[in-house]
Amino acid sequence: MAKKTEVERTNFRFNLITTFVYIVGAILIIQLFNLQIVHGKEYRETSNVRLSKEATIEAARGKILDRTGKILADTQMGFNVDLYKTKASEDDINNALLIVAQTLESNGDKYIDDFPISIDPFNFEFDSEEKLDKWRYEYSISEKATPEEAFYKFKDKYGISEIEDVGDLRKVIGLRYTIEKTGYTSTTPIQLAQNVSRSSMLQISERGNELPGINIEVESNRVYSQGELASHIIGYISRINEEEYSNNKDKYEADDYIGKTGIEYLFEDYLRGENGLKQIDMTVDGTSSGEYTTKDAIGGANVVLTIDANLQAITEAALENNINKIRSGGFDKAYDAQGGAAVVINIKTGEILAMASFPDYEPGQFLNGISTDKWNEYQNNSAILNRAIQGTYAPGSIFKMATAIAGLESGVITTDEYINDTGVYPRAHHPECWYYTSYHVGHGYLNVSGAIQHSCNYFFYETAERMGIDKLSAYASYFGLGRKTGIELPNESSGSLASVETAQRKGEEWTEGGTLSAAIGQSYNDFTPLQVAKYIAMVANRGQVVKPTIIQNVVNSEGNQIPKEEVNEFVSKKLGLDDDFTESINMSEENINAVLEGMRSVTDDVGGTAYSTFKDFDITVGGKTGSTEAGNYTNAWFAGFAPFDNPEIAVVVLVENGGHGSYTAEVVRDIIGEYFGMNMEEIRENMSATYETESIR
Repeated sequence: MAKKTEVERTNFRFNLITTFVYIVGAILIIQLFNLQIVHGKEYRETSNVRLSKEATIEAARGKILDRTGKILADTQMGFNVDLYKTKASEDDINNALLIVAQTLESNGDKYIDDFPISIDPFNFEFDSEEKLDKWRYEYSISEKATPEEAFYKFKDKYGISEIEDVGDLRKVIGLRYTIEKTGYTSTTPIQLAQNVSRSSMLQISERGNELPGINIEVESNRVYSQGELASHIIGYISRINEEEYSNNKDKYEADDYIGKTGIEYLFEDYLRGENGLKQIDMTVDGTSSGEYTTKDAIGGANVVLTIDANLQAITEAALENNINKIRSGGFDKAYDAQGGAAVVINIKTGEILAMASFPDYEPGQFLNGISTDKWNEYQNNSAILNRAIQGTYAPGSIFKMATAIAGLESGVITTDEYINDTGVYPRAHHPECWYYTSYHVGHGYLNVSGAIQHSCNYFFYETAERMGIDKLSAYASYFGLGRKTGIELPNESSGSLASVETAQRKGEEWTEGGTLSAAIGQSYNDFTPLQVAKYIAMVANRGQVVKPTIIQNVVNSEGNQIPKEEVNEFVSKKLGLDDDFTESINMSEENINAVLEGMRSVTDDVGGTAYSTFKDFDITVGGKTGSTEAGNYTNAWFAGFAPFDNPEIAVVVLVENGGHGSYTAEVVRDIIGEYFGMNMEEIRENMSATYETESIR
């Protein structure tokens, strides 16, 4: 048989392909007919009642723990109330919101409410004048409109017609205002309340058919299990604001929570983790019909602090009790003490073992939006201010060890030299020693140890006069005074160090009188309690550099410790810190011993300014009192370390308007007693003791 020609083979292939195309086309036409004609009505009904949305699986926020593993900030499973957009009427939505608000309030739960008009009980008031102009402009409200007129404008705006009670109106308007500001869709909800009680969850779930769009989500929520403990260190999280969201849209949703202060803020990137994704099938009324995970969430890292929760609790309690005792006149004369701070630092490692600021606050208050009353309370007493690292105060006489060391190391005084305090220093503005002011007589002849024990201003005037301000400020700067410590917390103040440069920055000339004032902790000297704690630790450590730290380690979700170098680099970049290349300098043992001996005699020898507090104490403490005038206030300091022979910790206490430094010594005593495990009930307090009054010492 003759072979097929090339043309015949080509025609065969063409016919085969054509036949295949016709068959496939016929199948598609039949399937299309089946979808559109045979089952069309069924599929259209299904598509009209089914939606698919992609939702975020929120990563569990990392924990914040103390050095022993005690949890200070945790993440626990909780119930959140979400709202999806539905086709329900305005009246149905408003009634649903009212039911939700009433249910939450009846169980003591909070919901998000940023509406800036309050009613108490029928008195309409704007909550804040600070941003009122911008708010009025944004919502087209006349400057002459009263709070009541503005309130009812929003009633009309949100179409609230079936609710007449003013209190109920306020609830609904508050929620509608939140919804309007944040926005929501049928697939992307808005969170109305976080971490609500089980009672609220059950009651809202039971009335689900009355609440279109309302859905209970089970999520991990922040819990501050220790209440107010270490609040200024831990900080708090709160709902992201407009500015934060606009700058971080790639990482956050409009209703996310974000660290605002403290460790929560600084380590936000580590604590937050990485969210996952899930696909949710749901009907148009918001009812979920199924879901599956498309991307797993990765939990945040745990941040372990150097503080000890038990010592922190003792420190906070001792500080608060001391302030209350000063206010009530428990030491003799009553002073209206305003607040205070205390820092406990490990002398060898620089680890912060406790750091308290009073008044403190409850971080949990911010989770669902802090109330106006509570916010005003915090603002009025500066409770959010971390006085330990943000407050700056003249150090007074606790600065005298720096003056002594500078004088000894520069050779202008010696350890065996005695200077005669005649009461009035004969140079510059002729300042008086505090002892002369109180008793009209000087201390007489004192060496450097005796001058520290008796806090003799005259001695340090003479020392500073001999060496000059440049040498004094150089040594003070070496001890870290007047500059940031680099602690891993936001908003640390740098303070101010008395120097020629500081005067020039303020447009003033340095004077001889400024040198004398600087020598006793006055002039431009303003330091944070943390700076003073570093300084005292370095003195007790015989001049060796101490770098304060409050971070022990950071551990990721897999249990691996993040390298310390990486953490330090992250902190420095976020806080904008420069590297500190201060190197320890070798100081004369004789000089340091003389200064330390003076500090021992403050607490251990008759005549020491804190002897009455420590005379029955079982541990020898080195310390120094100080009090400084600040306007109408007299701030009180005590700085100490223990044990004297082999120092482990330094403790610094500052009380605003505390009267006398000797008053604050009790706080240090109680903290040291707790640290060394002493039975505080056996420590006797002599309430009949008299306290020498300091003018500036």
